[in-house]
Amino acid sequence: MIEGGLEMSLIQLDGCGLEELIYDIGEGCLIFFYRNNCPVCEEMAPVLEELQPKYKGQFGFYYVNIDENKEVINCFKLDEIPQVLFFKDGEYQGKLSGEFNQAQVVEKIQENLVDLV
Repeated sequence: MIEGGLEMSLIQLDGCGLEELIYDIGEGCLIFFYRNNCPVCEEMAPVLEELQPKYKGQFGFYYVNIDENKEVINCFKLDEIPQVLFFKDGEYQGKLSGEFNQAQVVEKIQENLVDLV
């Protein structure tokens, strides 16, 4: 852990990087929104990190620290942290909030990959 934040292998984004990724690049991806010193966030991060290598090159895994990027709370209407939002072709595809498990994440990814193949 770094200064109350998570240390992850996922790619970190800020508010500007989010819009470019979602709307310009349009790749299928998930974005994990977390807060420093959030016990549930710390539990959920490894779930995503374990899945990331399995989908390398097919589906992007990113994260945003909302303590450092407060503007994204309103932008993405985040009502609970942690929250994972799923996007494909620049469009919102769903979310997972609070505690989630690997099977739930895989199900959401598979729903998005079906249309990408």
